Amino acid sequence: MIDMTKTKNNNLISLADISSNTLKQILDLTEKLKAKPFAKSSFLKNKSIALIFAKPSLRTRVSFEVGINQFGGKPITIKMDEISVGIRENVEDIGNVLSKYVSAIVIRTFEQKQIEELSKFSSVPVVNALSNDEHPCQIISDLFTIKEFFKTLPGLKLAYIGDGNNVANSLILGCALANMDISIASPKNYLPSKHYVEIAKKINPKVKVEFTSNPKLAAKNASVLYTDVWTSMGQEKEFKKRIKIFKPYQINDELLSYANKKAIVLHCLPAHKGQEISAKVFDRFSEAIYQQAENRLHAQKAILMKLIGTHA
Repeated sequence: MIDMTKTKNNNLISLADISSNTLKQILDLTEKLKAKPFAKSSFLKNKSIALIFAKPSLRTRVSFEVGINQFGGKPITIKMDEISVGIRENVEDIGNVLSKYVSAIVIRTFEQKQIEELSKFSSVPVVNALSNDEHPCQIISDLFTIKEFFKTLPGLKLAYIGDGNNVANSLILGCALANMDISIASPKNYLPSKHYVEIAKKINPKVKVEFTSNPKLAAKNASVLYTDVWTSMGQEKEFKKRIKIFKPYQINDELLSYANKKAIVLHCLPAHKGQEISAKVFDRFSEAIYQQAENRLHAQKAILMKLIGTHA
């Protein structure tokens, strides 16, 4: 396991960048910041954070901007058409130049390698706010949400139902760090990369990671059912094809009956009710799902505080 305090510039490119102990510290800090949102209102006083968005964003952008403001800092939001990462501006120049201006760089883009490359040329912390491969900030806030409901994480089972996308990849790593079992149900050609299972086993050899094409098997005795959209950004041309393939992978009342009686349902949003989740189930667990969304704010503040505080 890689301890964040030993990671170059304290980056969060992947959940594999942190240890279980660091995750616990971030979750504990998240709890404190949620209880007192303005307790550290001068943490980023006279400091700016660059937010690069190559992909559309609601929760990620707003939660980071609000969080930075609550810390007394200044968020500088840069959209892709303004710098065209890798086209108009090469990654080396972006990393070196922004490091002269800001205290951290948060980037939401397509290629994971682009974020990794940026971190090589940045002398300030770099945070992965989503790539095609991983979504670490989302999963840290998800784990915090689960802990709020169950008071603990070790020993719980999470069932992810749907497309084996960036969220699924990061959930595998997050569950390993949190000592939770995870079962992923996806159609045969849409399972997550086994590469993430290999990383998870290095993080925690005891963690159980199960891949299946049977959503009922995955949901059996799970404390958390989790889903995401069937068609992610950049896959719009596959929409009609995916709707047919993923139809059996909807979280609905029938699937929920296989889970633990006290199970909760989470969704990282945006949700397409009637597709990956039935409207009835979404409405039943909307409070938990919106709580999950709110926790992005608190968890990301904790992430920035941990990275920048250690880096300073």
